[in-house]
Amino acid sequence: MEVVMVVEEPRSGCPVNAAVEVLGDRWSLVVLRDIMFCDRRHFRVLQRESEEGIASNILANRLRDLVAAGLLTRDDPGAGRRATYSLTEAGIQLVPVLAELGWWGLRHRPTSAELRARAEELHDGGPELWRAVMAELRERHLGGPRPGTTPDGAEE
Repeated sequence: MEVVMVVEEPRSGCPVNAAVEVLGDRWSLVVLRDIMFCDRRHFRVLQRESEEGIASNILANRLRDLVAAGLLTRDDPGAGRRATYSLTEAGIQLVPVLAELGWWGLRHRPTSAELRARAEELHDGGPELWRAVMAELRERHLGGPRPGTTPDGAEE
């Protein structure tokens, strides 16, 4: 089966606009966070364990959009089996973005002590920890390091 990805042209050539068109809705980064940091890779788990209470129709739309944007892949396990979502290299490279976004939210928005721990850990660990997280995600989601990188994700 051949998969054809349709990529829509951004409204402008601005890199910020191009990123916001993919990631700028209310739920996309939350879904990526849950797949990335909580290892929630199945639809029902993503919905059931969502701290924010995402509706099934919204989750289905966001997963479809993230697959179409090339940030996730969805396996096709066959009838009666659960599909598994995996991060692509582009999705994995969002680790530093989510780390910085979490740190900003921790400093400027009300947060709970329980849920702020990951943002603090990512901030305190800095780029070295981000590279280690990315390497672990590559192993889990892609089956190994990205070609042209060392096992910790650094460029060769």
